[in-house]
Amino acid sequence: MTPEIELAFAAVRDEHGPDSLVRVEEMLEPRKQQRHERHPLQKGAKWVLPGISRQPWHDPHGHPELTPVVDAFETAHAAIKDELETAWAARRSAFSDYEHYLRRQEDWQALYLYRKGGLVEESAATVPTAYKVLKESAVDTELICPLLECHFSTLLPGASIAPHCDLWNFSINLHLAVDIPEGCGITVAGETRAWEEGRTLLFDYSFEHEAWNRGTRPRTCLLIDLWHPETTVPERQALVVLITEIRKLMGEG
Repeated sequence: MTPEIELAFAAVRDEHGPDSLVRVEEMLEPRKQQRHERHPLQKGAKWVLPGISRQPWHDPHGHPELTPVVDAFETAHAAIKDELETAWAARRSAFSDYEHYLRRQEDWQALYLYRKGGLVEESAATVPTAYKVLKESAVDTELICPLLECHFSTLLPGASIAPHCDLWNFSINLHLAVDIPEGCGITVAGETRAWEEGRTLLFDYSFEHEAWNRGTRPRTCLLIDLWHPETTVPERQALVVLITEIRKLMGEG
């Protein structure tokens, strides 16, 4: 705990109460972590906030806080797909190799709408509908996790994402199925599902997961990193300060 983190945590407690950060404190204390056994397929995650349900797959419409985001993106799917197809055909330079914290893949392309704590303004002209829906439903409402991102995720034919756990369980990953050929799938904690165009999937990516495209054309989903609905406002405030400070100390900016 650096002085900056301690001061920020103290300010959160002053505003929300002395017990508002108990779970965050337990996450940071190794001895207290031992009280909360992880799911076997969650052990690769760096941070696991105690008290979050050990549930890999979630019903996208099952959390009232997230329902407006889900509904907004599913309603806008047709326009989002049209703009994505135009961008892929005419503005390929807007896409880049996806840089996961574990690896970089040339056969996994990304077009970012939100990154490094803010909207990527250049994408507003390229994919205006997705940008507008993201801003209004997730950014302006502070439901997006500012520590992470939103991007179009395009797996080229033959590409696969090896099994892995992401960094933590206090955010949750929403996938809007934008353009889905046959032969694509995703497995989370041993359960495999398929994307359905125009619909969303929601899962906790601290659990081991993998994905693949065995089809003959690119597969594209729009990925949005949202706060896990079981986290509280004070916890979210503290976690932003905590992870931001850790990244600075690690030289990640």
